[in-house]
Amino acid sequence: MIDETFLTTEEVLEYLQVNLRTVYRLIKAGKIPAVRVGRQWRFRKRDIDTWIDSQRAAPPPRETPARSSSTPDHHRVLVVDDESSIREMLSKTLALAEYKVDTAPDATAALNLLRVANASYDLLIADLKMPGMDGLQLIRQVKQMRSRMPIIIITGFSSESSAIEAVNLGVKGYLTKPFRVAQVLEAAAKAMGAPAS
Repeated sequence: MIDETFLTTEEVLEYLQVNLRTVYRLIKAGKIPAVRVGRQWRFRKRDIDTWIDSQRAAPPPRETPARSSSTPDHHRVLVVDDESSIREMLSKTLALAEYKVDTAPDATAALNLLRVANASYDLLIADLKMPGMDGLQLIRQVKQMRSRMPIIIITGFSSESSAIEAVNLGVKGYLTKPFRVAQVLEAAAKAMGAPAS
């Protein structure tokens, strides 16, 4: 007898490291089959794994510099973190949720990208604690370039004073490591959906 393992919606969110909206989009597009049980969805793990394998076999094409401003759903996000594993994980997750993502290993590289991209990013997600120029210094410079750009700070060091300073600088979100990817996606959607001050 074949062992059929079923996952709840919560388990699928954790397993795929995506947000609820993305899971619903995948169900609607027929990418991952789901069974309705009462008020909840159930997913066959085998189907999820098959879909993941298909994504690995056919990776999405590399981003082109051309910007599609006519598609509001494809927001551009710049992720800045000195840890490559964090950059890679955030990049893959945000891309799965249909964000266009660029990454930078430090604040200087991020500022160079922002200058070259000529204010075409819709969101900045930056680590607070980085060697050289830290996240707060980066925020100050970004706010001089683009005062209305939404920013989310990610940090492994929870500090009340840095949180207060970040809020005073106008950040839209503040997440502490270790974080769940669903929290980041929720914060990103909220930051870009919030009215500009």
